[in-house]
Amino acid sequence: MSYDKVKQAKNVSIGTKKATRMIELGLATEVFVAKDADPRLTIRMVNLCKKKDVQVTYVDSMKLLGKACGIEVGAAVAAVVNE
Repeated sequence: MSYDKVKQAKNVSIGTKKATRMIELGLATEVFVAKDADPRLTIRMVNLCKKKDVQVTYVDSMKLLGKACGIEVGAAVAAVVNE
């Protein structure tokens, strides 16, 4: 399951602002997007990933993505960052 990648990653940037920054810096290796997140937040992220050739993986919900990231609240986006 894709959540395992998030759990096992040493470095994860949670949230659209942090994830966007990591993508722009070329540090993100994979971005996880919650299917139930606001499309106005995620569409820009997905387009940026395509432009920067970063893999996008869709996950079922913000709640599960947040849990996989080890936070109590939902997460719309999380980027796995290279060390």
